[in-house]
Amino acid sequence: MRSLFFAAAAAFAFAACATGPSADEQAAALAASDALDAALSEQPDEVKARYAWRHPKETLEFVGVKPGMTVVDVLPGGDGYYSKILLSYLGPGGRVIGADYAVDMWKLFGGFADEAFLAQKVQWTTEWSATAGAWTKGGGASVGAVVYGAVPEDVKGTADAVLMIRALHHFNRFEDEGGWRTKALKDTMDLLKPGGVVGVVQHRAPEANSDAWAEGDNGYLKQSQVIAAFEAAGFEFVGSSEINANPADQPTEQDIVWRLPPTLGTSRDNPELRAKMEAIGESDRMTLKFRKPK
Repeated sequence: MRSLFFAAAAAFAFAACATGPSADEQAAALAASDALDAALSEQPDEVKARYAWRHPKETLEFVGVKPGMTVVDVLPGGDGYYSKILLSYLGPGGRVIGADYAVDMWKLFGGFADEAFLAQKVQWTTEWSATAGAWTKGGGASVGAVVYGAVPEDVKGTADAVLMIRALHHFNRFEDEGGWRTKALKDTMDLLKPGGVVGVVQHRAPEANSDAWAEGDNGYLKQSQVIAAFEAAGFEFVGSSEINANPADQPTEQDIVWRLPPTLGTSRDNPELRAKMEAIGESDRMTLKFRKPK
């Protein structure tokens, strides 16, 4: 009986070891966490000030971004919020590829998107690569750049992950004007390796609000709509997280997301309203993960 007990215990221990992470995997995970902490600590104070709302550590860990990966940062902007973190975190073996909207899509924005702005956008891949290269200060990940609608063949199938951080609503709002969301998801699929992932962080519309209000013009999209669009494009829905949720943000159909921090676009000259918007904080955001089938 005793021998049977010890044999069963040994078998249980072996099974537990076989299904759990190995010592090497645990060490790699710890090293990645330390590297991410170091990258976050290097950022300037104005970037760190938004960590409480943007949760970059938790977001990158949820998506599964690791050192050495090639990661596409969609609409990185001039400040390169996530790109700067990634350049340090991914390390010398990694690569950050900035991805901008197509010039023909920028034309649909109107207003600020005048001829001078559009002319500058024609040179975006060259200019952004040079700017982001300077951010590395001679170290960190390498840099590349692409434009949606014109992804080079040699870049397709190279990305481990694509990050769409508050960038999807513009693709969606111009879907009727040229299928821009459909094209963007096709390009995203093409950029990824088989099994590669997409991390989406997006201003979240209440499901009870109308579809017309939540099409993107106001900054918000419905989570159900986003999941349906990705699945229709052939992606597998992996899961969601509430790490970027803010229950205090309950927009009505008279609201736009840019009323909130950091933009505060509707309250610059109204201290009382500004205080109310600052009390709400940044937007309620969905955090979703999708995978390209292997």
